[in-house]
Amino acid sequence: VESFLSQEEGDGRDLFGTLKRNPSEHAEASKGNHCCFSFNEVGSIRESNSKVVCCHFSTDGKWLASAGHDKKVVLWNMETLKTESTPEDHTHIITDVRFRPNSTQLATSSFDTTVKLWDAAEPRYPLQSYTGHTSHVMSLDFHPRKYDLFCSCDGNNEIRFWNMNQYSCVRVSKGGTAQVRFQPRTGQLLAAAAENVVSVFDVETDRQTHSLKGHATEVHSVCWDINGEFLASASQESVRVWSLASGECVHELTSSGNKFHSCVYHPTFSTLLIIGSYQSMELWNMAENKCMTVPAHNCVISALVASPVTGMIASASHDKCVKIWK
Repeated sequence: VESFLSQEEGDGRDLFGTLKRNPSEHAEASKGNHCCFSFNEVGSIRESNSKVVCCHFSTDGKWLASAGHDKKVVLWNMETLKTESTPEDHTHIITDVRFRPNSTQLATSSFDTTVKLWDAAEPRYPLQSYTGHTSHVMSLDFHPRKYDLFCSCDGNNEIRFWNMNQYSCVRVSKGGTAQVRFQPRTGQLLAAAAENVVSVFDVETDRQTHSLKGHATEVHSVCWDINGEFLASASQESVRVWSLASGECVHELTSSGNKFHSCVYHPTFSTLLIIGSYQSMELWNMAENKCMTVPAHNCVISALVASPVTGMIASASHDKCVKIWK
């Protein structure tokens, strides 16, 4: 994709007419109405022999971790473009991978009911294994401020909160099977997807603050905007964006045949949501409710992540590839 502003795109030229930059970004792109938006593939790895289902950038954007059906984590050094792998210490597929904030450490959740901790700088062995789940662990996430706290959810709808220093589970609650994601920056809230409902919990009190209903089918993916004010959720038939202030759905995009699977906010443009579907990505400008389709992979795009530091976006797919976009 050369650029959305090239002449051949027809209506593509005004797709990004009113894109809002994130407040933390410098506003030099806001001269005039049209900002020079381009979106290109800048790298690709195929280190996996089977489906890739998850990926995540380290806080500084220097590492990208991906994992899936071949039970190991592939670590991609973004500066040297070299890759390393962890051993196949999990006995079943890895479902989620997340970096600990401001650290080279990362954790993996697996169908083997465990969560394991690793160090990208020394990936030859796991640092720790966390046991207690009685079903497939489907997802995990680290608290953005309390670096020794992370949570994980399993196929029995159980959410476990873990203290890393004590190697122990400090709390068990219900309400998450597909994915768990802490609110960025503060970590005050936790979003959890289970079947076709997204629940939001107050992390301190363990009280449910929102039950976001509207999806007709199972929610596969949830993602927060950079400020933690909006939450997007993707199911096969639609992507919905919820305002945490009102608890209402403020934007909705219905699938026109290509089933949605994953979503992430663009790291620079706050009104742009990137949606992964079968083989392609939808770039959805919510401000103008316009979409552009970008061919990306040969199979379903199982995960999307963004690095606010580098402006990079990574896509992982069942076609065994991970690609970098900017």
